[in-house]
Amino acid sequence: QVQLMESGGGLVQAGGSLRLSCAVSGSFFSISRMGWFRQAPGKQRELVGMITDGVAIEYADSVKGRFTISISRDNAKNTVTLQMSSLKPEDTAVYYCYAAQQTSGTWRPDYWGQGTQVTVSA
Repeated sequence: QVQLMESGGGLVQAGGSLRLSCAVSGSFFSISRMGWFRQAPGKQRELVGMITDGVAIEYADSVKGRFTISISRDNAKNTVTLQMSSLKPEDTAVYYCYAAQQTSGTWRPDYWGQGTQVTVSA
């Protein structure tokens, strides 16, 4: 079993910065992909950024150049961090940590954090 524990988030003014962290523990050695999604009110959940196999990184176009995703590892867990800079009001959303195993060519099973609110005021 895999557990995800998020931290960070909160309220910030436009142009400010926030950092989100997610500790992935349990059977974390089986995880090949980690990242962050977000969901704003009335909208579908969307990708923010993710790292695959520790090297391949992708970002949503809307956050490129402003957000940075990184991974650190120790014996007990992997931690995926999202550093967000130059925040805009449209970045306001609930942010979800995501982790997945690769099985038979699919990214299943996948795991989700409980979500953390990020609010950017104008």
